[in-house]
Amino acid sequence: MNAPNLLTISRFLLIPLFVVVFFTGHSVSAFWILVLAGATDVLDGYLARSRGQVTEIGSMLDPLADKTMMIAVIISLLISGMISWQAAAAMFIRDAGMIIGSAFFHFRGKKTVPANAMGKLTTVLYYFAIMFIIYRFPFAEAYLWFVIVFSFATSIMYIFKFKSINREKLPE
Repeated sequence: MNAPNLLTISRFLLIPLFVVVFFTGHSVSAFWILVLAGATDVLDGYLARSRGQVTEIGSMLDPLADKTMMIAVIISLLISGMISWQAAAAMFIRDAGMIIGSAFFHFRGKKTVPANAMGKLTTVLYYFAIMFIIYRFPFAEAYLWFVIVFSFATSIMYIFKFKSINREKLPE
């Protein structure tokens, strides 16, 4: 257990805190808990790479923590009526698909695609969408749909990258 992995585990602990704060009527404070979770994600990644502490468990737990937090946020926004069920379903399908797909292929011995700039940009765009929704900006829903479409495009890029790094060479 190293510092980056402890930070990742802390993100799992922030999920119920987010939910409790959100549903006690403090959606703005809950948003800042989400931002704190995002900051720990950035920090754990930086520490893991800079200190040479990248671990297999960390590589699995890190995206799981991120996706689990996003699913909690999606469900919270849906239950509160802040987003439509269609937006929630699209976001949930993408995130759940990424979790299930990554786990399925990881346990089959396939290489997984590490986070790249497009994936990180997608996360930042989602954070802005959530902020716009919570702060009730008039364009929040339209922006959210833009991010949803962008996230699916990013997922398609990940699928092509996955296929590329797992392509088996044919015997010559």
